[in-house]
Amino acid sequence: MARQIHPTAIVDPGAYLADTVTVGPYCFIGDDVHVGEGTTLEANVCVMPGTRIGRKCSIWPGAVLGGEPQDHKYRGEKSFLVVGDNNIIRECVTLHRAVGEGIATRIGNDNMFMAYSHVGHNCEIGDGNTIASYVGMSGHVTVEDSTVFGGMVGIHQFCRIGKLAMLGGLSKVNQDVPPFMLSDGVPARVIDLNKIGLRRSGVPPASRTILRQAYKLLYRSDLNLSQAIARIEDELEMSEELEYLLTFMRGTRSGYAGRGNERRRE
Repeated sequence: MARQIHPTAIVDPGAYLADTVTVGPYCFIGDDVHVGEGTTLEANVCVMPGTRIGRKCSIWPGAVLGGEPQDHKYRGEKSFLVVGDNNIIRECVTLHRAVGEGIATRIGNDNMFMAYSHVGHNCEIGDGNTIASYVGMSGHVTVEDSTVFGGMVGIHQFCRIGKLAMLGGLSKVNQDVPPFMLSDGVPARVIDLNKIGLRRSGVPPASRTILRQAYKLLYRSDLNLSQAIARIEDELEMSEELEYLLTFMRGTRSGYAGRGNERRRE
């Protein structure tokens, strides 16, 4: 299939569009933009300078990709938004470039961003995530793989969301959400192990049982985080998933106010 560009679209001469890209009516594509094979831009999509979009992405009307970061520290430096392959980006989604010369906000592969969701500057989003409508991520947020966000979740800057976590709708997230956990509330707190997500992802029953025991020590005991980690290391058989969880928890402990991406303050 040949490249298709609607006559009302504006495409900067400095943009690169692969041969099988489709650009709909009234789109704007700025300078220094790369769009990969098979990607479709529906009507009224804006792709701002410094944006890289991978293969077979579906971008719906009103989306704005690569806009300047909403951060007072931004001084016009050249930064980027890098979007991987097979992403679905629905109506009026906004994905912003990073703050910092040569730095990128990064989106992985196979994600769905539902209508009006927002990813702020310097975020790192992994693969296979489902992000519902009106989710708002502040700057420097990390989302790992295969997470599920309910609608209207708000994420504090510097938070990390671990893989296979699930966040209930309308949650206010101001601390890291560990991998494999269900989190909900205002403020959001871990309420259970994501048993269904673990089973669907193929985690073996024995590993799920160990994670359940770790969850109880972390969240259903009177232990603090350091004590719970020590008990888990002493009492539970180590698995790949449990080691991953403990590494994440140590990162949270080393950060500020329960946020592993934020440096401790003096």
